[in-house]
Amino acid sequence: MALEPCDLRKSFNGLQALVGGRLKEDLKAGGVFVFTNRRRTRLKVLYWDGNGLWVMIKRLEQGTFA
Repeated sequence: MALEPCDLRKSFNGLQALVGGRLKEDLKAGGVFVFTNRRRTRLKVLYWDGNGLWVMIKRLEQGTFA
């Protein structure tokens, strides 16, 4: 999980660059990478399933992620 908030306007390529650059991880190693915005009202998940990338997003209507 990226502990610092990031710009969630990023999609596949932008999040992949964060995984390699900021987190120093290999995207294709099987991990699930989670990013949040500054207000912690949205999560974005990046996952390599062996065949391609998944990007999933969750937006809270009320409250924040802990």
